[in-house]
Amino acid sequence: MTNEKDYCVLPYENARPEETAPGVVRRVLAYAKDVMAVENSFEEGAVGSLHSHPHSQLTYIISGKFRFTIGEETFEVKAGDTLVKRNGVKHGCVCLEKGTLVDFFTPMREDFI
Repeated sequence: MTNEKDYCVLPYENARPEETAPGVVRRVLAYAKDVMAVENSFEEGAVGSLHSHPHSQLTYIISGKFRFTIGEETFEVKAGDTLVKRNGVKHGCVCLEKGTLVDFFTPMREDFI
C-alpha cells in the first residue's frame, strides 16, 4: 500500500496472498516508489525460477533452507542468512526445507501491484 504520507502501515492480514508458482505464495507487505517489501512462502521442493529484473534486491531468510543461484554461483542458505542481488543479474532458488523469505526491492516492483 502506498500513499502521499511520509509513512505506510499495512497490517499483515491486509497483505493479499498470491500463488506465483506451485508451492510459492507472495504477499506484498508495503511499498513506496523507491522501495518495496515482499514476503515469499515456499513449500519444500518449490522453485523460484531463474530470472532477472532492473531492481536491486536484498533477501532475508526467515525460515527454511534454500539453494540459490545468483549469476554463475550456486549455494545453500538458511534462516538468518541475507543475500544481495544487483539489478540485471539472473537468480533463482529451490526450497530444500519449507520456509519463508522477505525480499526488499529498490525501486519498487510495479509489476507486483
